[in-house]
Amino acid sequence: MPTPSPSKATTVLLAITVCMLVASPAFAESQARIVRLSDVQGSVQIDKNNGAGFESAFVNLPITQGTQVRTGDRGRAEVEFEDGSSLRLTPNTTVEFSKLALSDSGKRVSEVHLVQGMAYVNWLGKDDLALNFSQEKLAIDRSAHLRVDTSNQVANLAVFKGNVDVDGPNGKLSLEKKKNASFEVAENDKSTVTNKIQEAPLDSWDKEASSYHDEYAKNNSNSPYGYGLADLNYYGAYTSVPGYGMMWQPYFTGVGWDPFMDGAWGFYPGYGYMFASAYPWGWLPYRYGTWAFVPGFGWGWQPGMWNTFVTVPRYIPTSATHVTALTPPSAGTVRTVSVGRVGVASPVMPPTARVSAGSAGMGIPRGSIDNMNHLNHQVVKSGFAEVRPAPQFAATPAARSSAAARSGGYPAAGSSAPASRGASPGTSSMGHSAPASHGSGGGGTVHH
Repeated sequence: MPTPSPSKATTVLLAITVCMLVASPAFAESQARIVRLSDVQGSVQIDKNNGAGFESAFVNLPITQGTQVRTGDRGRAEVEFEDGSSLRLTPNTTVEFSKLALSDSGKRVSEVHLVQGMAYVNWLGKDDLALNFSQEKLAIDRSAHLRVDTSNQVANLAVFKGNVDVDGPNGKLSLEKKKNASFEVAENDKSTVTNKIQEAPLDSWDKEASSYHDEYAKNNSNSPYGYGLADLNYYGAYTSVPGYGMMWQPYFTGVGWDPFMDGAWGFYPGYGYMFASAYPWGWLPYRYGTWAFVPGFGWGWQPGMWNTFVTVPRYIPTSATHVTALTPPSAGTVRTVSVGRVGVASPVMPPTARVSAGSAGMGIPRGSIDNMNHLNHQVVKSGFAEVRPAPQFAATPAARSSAAARSGGYPAAGSSAPASRGASPGTSSMGHSAPASHGSGGGGTVHH
């Protein structure tokens, strides 16, 4: 395939990098950290601590120290930390990220306040987490999986995996796996420990989400970070491109697609404007590495530059195709400003959906279709494919196991067998369509 000169591309990339480092704001050398709002379903709001109050949240919005996230009656959300640990919020839940910092030794330290509602924590144990609820402070410095809920009357802590320590008005409480502790708010958080964990309605959602991350984040050799990794592996693939090395490209791209045509700009005190991609995989490629357009291949992402977190994605300027300009809102704009489409998933799935070239995975729930690579080949060949959407995580091992258990070892009614979905992921028809055609530079950086 025809490719630009590698030496020329390298020279341009080095020039961009030097300019970005020179322009880096003062906070780049601070101990500030930024984590990812990795899943948004239904009504979810965010307060970025910039004076604008709560506003609608979109997937991939950065979360900084002081940010609050809350879910509505049918809202769910997930937050990913750098090592791949996750915090999941059920409906009517509010959390505040009280601290996102680095210790003097360089260890990442996170403190989260569960103001109300229920949250799941799947902590991998590489970093430290303090989770505050009611009058209790839960300290986690090892691998643990748990559920916690709090209200004006009672708080509950259920430990699925690992051992945790809780400090409160009545001293320290050590809780082992498969145990539950209840705290009576009216009695100064007097605790009662039981050996039985009562199942909650969204335990299956949490289990399937964990299974999704375990399945698609394993065998990581391209990134030192875990956040966004599962989505990268689910929604796209790496290819060796002559002159560029290994490049990652999302499935379902097409003529006229570029990485910056759909997303949102958010203003964060101390950071300025940050661009958030609308695509479900759109975290790592917009925070590290560089985008490049290769004739005959399209847009691809080159992983790397892992020591520098960018607030505006990097790319190599090109005259070979039109690219959406990365232009922040005018100074003084504090509310989130959308560009093209934004990433919000509906909890209600339509009976059929069309996957078109140029959609780049938008509209496909995480883990809902097995063997995305096969579906991508169908779309490349025919322009689009119509599929019967499955619920989020329906193709994960945990969901398959649950479905088989409910139906005595056979797929549940209305669902496809895993082998069938892998061979032809719910495709009902295919045809040709012309992808919509959409119309530079890098931005500020944060050093970890």
